[in-house]
Amino acid sequence: MAAMSALLVLAGPAAAQDVATVEDVALVQFNLDVVFFMLAAGLVFWMQAGFSMLETGMTRSKNAANIMMKNMADACFGIIAYFLLGFGLMYGASAGGFIGTDTFALSAGSYSELGLYGGDSFLAADFIFQAVFAATAATIVSGAVAGRMKFSGYLIVTLLMTTLIYPIVGHWKWGGGWLDSLGFYDFAGSTLVHMTGGVAALVIAGILGPRIGKFAKDGKPRAIPGHSMPLATLGMFALFWGWFGFNGGSVLAADGALVGPVLLTTTLAGCAGGGTAMVYTWLRYGKPDIGMTINGVLAGLVGITAGADQVGAIAALVIGTIAGVLVALAVPAVDRLGIDDAVGAFSVHGVNGAWGTLAVGIWANTGEEGLTGLWHGGGAGLLVDQLIGVVAVSAFVAVCAAALAFALKATNLLRVSEAEEIEGLDIHEHGMYGYPEAALGASAYPGGPVTAPTGEVAVSLPAADARSEEPV
Repeated sequence: MAAMSALLVLAGPAAAQDVATVEDVALVQFNLDVVFFMLAAGLVFWMQAGFSMLETGMTRSKNAANIMMKNMADACFGIIAYFLLGFGLMYGASAGGFIGTDTFALSAGSYSELGLYGGDSFLAADFIFQAVFAATAATIVSGAVAGRMKFSGYLIVTLLMTTLIYPIVGHWKWGGGWLDSLGFYDFAGSTLVHMTGGVAALVIAGILGPRIGKFAKDGKPRAIPGHSMPLATLGMFALFWGWFGFNGGSVLAADGALVGPVLLTTTLAGCAGGGTAMVYTWLRYGKPDIGMTINGVLAGLVGITAGADQVGAIAALVIGTIAGVLVALAVPAVDRLGIDDAVGAFSVHGVNGAWGTLAVGIWANTGEEGLTGLWHGGGAGLLVDQLIGVVAVSAFVAVCAAALAFALKATNLLRVSEAEEIEGLDIHEHGMYGYPEAALGASAYPGGPVTAPTGEVAVSLPAADARSEEPV
């Protein structure tokens, strides 16, 4: 409807209507921008479904409902928390370039009204787009801690990620804070969203401890296979689709000349990351690994997110290619540290969030705002600014996440009991099974097969190996 309005206002014959005024054009552009925000936010919000499927498929079936519940909590509680507090801390009037101080619950504040017809309507549309980003930053933690973290403790992590940790680092750049003044650049959040979530995931997973059976007595890591690679693959494609809104929407306007190149670099980097991880594992292990290919696609997408609007197509391929190798190297490296990251969240989002941010300092080539990278003769200044941002955000998030995890541990809100972990979080944390028939057999159905003259329903208990965390 907005597009048709634009055609009627701007393309009608002069004899049939008056010449469009500046106000008319501004109104049409405003409507187009709001519809654009709606579509982009919808794509990013769909990434919650992608994370749900990806994390569930890559972990044990006995924790499937728990992972789904955590992702729903990220959306429900995370967005409300961001509305009440996080958005103001991120975009409110800056206190020393460190934190916002107003616009809480979208109240009147220093938020800049964009466009002639902006005001509260544009603020509302912009908030929705920003809020789904906050939920994405929080949900990165979910997969890393899968299978052994208390749901109540995870809710606290979600609330603090969306009200304090992510909004504060976001303010440093996107809220006009000290990193923005420095010259640091992060287009759509390689550092501010993905590395923030990845570092928090690594620290909390490290303090939480590994799943039972993840490491042998000699400390050697052992694989705990996910229960559904088709589900994980579907989740990856859902995330890839959502990334078109994540990066494309970060243009913040319905401007085809700017959005088109962003979608191109995003697609190329994601495909390069997946293809490289596939070939790398094929050459190293003799067979192409499905799980690592999935993570390679996501690594390429994370890597391009900081500079999707600043680099060319060839640079995007290079960034994605390197990301595919980095994630394949990082996953076993994290295992060797003795940290159990169940889905490789840090390797995908943390490592490649940092890589993508630094890549801007190498290949930025638009010349806008002095953004010319080292490769194109811009010197090392931008690369140094990027490095400062990566180190500062990593340090801040790591300290906050460690303090949070130790506080949860001290209050017995961090980890479930050994018995609960072995039997699964679905039944103990939520009172139901994600896959009832797999856990209970015939007894999952009230009208199941009769095995006794009295009409008693057969009860099929889980096999012993299905209840053990020891890899079969």
